[in-house]
Amino acid sequence: MKTPPESFLIFKEELKKAQLEKERLKKEYDLKMAEMNQELHRLKEQINSQQEMMKTTLEYAIKLEENMDQFREEMTHKHNLKRNTFL
Repeated sequence: MKTPPESFLIFKEELKKAQLEKERLKKEYDLKMAEMNQELHRLKEQINSQQEMMKTTLEYAIKLEENMDQFREEMTHKHNLKRNTFL
């Protein structure tokens, strides 16, 4: 049996190196994608928490405004009652 030419052996070795490099790059890519997905998940959780806090804050502010309006109405009503009793 004939031995393969040297150029073929060199090509075969370079191909093997290229395949190993491809596998290494794929593992590195997969690892970075997993890290980015994890970071994205954390950011989504933070955004959701902030949105929930904003919603709660707005609901609280609306409730305070309603209470202030109700208090103003009561004060106006009491003031008018006082004015009417002196007449």
